[in-house]
Amino acid sequence: MKKIAIKIIFGTTCIFGLLACNIENNSTSDNLDKKTHIIAKIPEASGISYCNNTNTLIVVSDEGSFYEINSQGDILATHKLGDYDFEGVVCEDDKLMLAVEGEGLLRVDRDTLDTKFFALKGDGFKITKKRGIEGLTKIKKRYYLSIQAKKKKDSKLLVVKLKGDCAVVKKVINHGIIDSSGLTYENKKLYIVSDTNDALYIYNLKKKRVDKKIKLTKFAQEGVAFDKDNNIFFADDNGAVLRYKIKDLGL
Repeated sequence: MKKIAIKIIFGTTCIFGLLACNIENNSTSDNLDKKTHIIAKIPEASGISYCNNTNTLIVVSDEGSFYEINSQGDILATHKLGDYDFEGVVCEDDKLMLAVEGEGLLRVDRDTLDTKFFALKGDGFKITKKRGIEGLTKIKKRYYLSIQAKKKKDSKLLVVKLKGDCAVVKKVINHGIIDSSGLTYENKKLYIVSDTNDALYIYNLKKKRVDKKIKLTKFAQEGVAFDKDNNIFFADDNGAVLRYKIKDLGL
């Protein structure tokens, strides 16, 4: 069957004869304006995660702190854990898992704040000042870390299993999304934000391809999370947390 490409005026491109469509939403309507969506001011916000059991969000910073906020942006608690550069977070019922730039993962008990560090170990990747960890999510029992890189060949996901005192890399996935600065897994879909491209990507792990690209307004995207009320949140490294309705982004 001959493959024919059709571009619709809203920016949706489909290739007939393929199993799926790669859809790009390039709309830049006023309802995406950054200023109208800021709900909290947090210095160097570098990651965000939704906590299902408390209906709150955890925001981490480059300065070794994490903040708990509600969906309106009220800061409920602030904790300084030490001289860490946090670049991602996963909130679970009893603990937090935080990505530490260039080093590994830090587990934090949500009640006692006791911590345990897991050093990153494995092959098939290289962490440098120009290619560092900039995103974290959890899928089933494995943690997924994103390497933020300027070149497609260096833009990778590290699939990690905790063992002893180590975060052991069991698999490396080259997704090709440059400057990937945040991750989340929601409704069996992996979402990746790119700071350079000002875009949110839906990445298909099974087929190893981008299924959809959503254009965002320009800001320093450093993390992404969904809550149970159809909101999507972004951590902005310039010192803010943004909230949108998922329908605003065409999700």
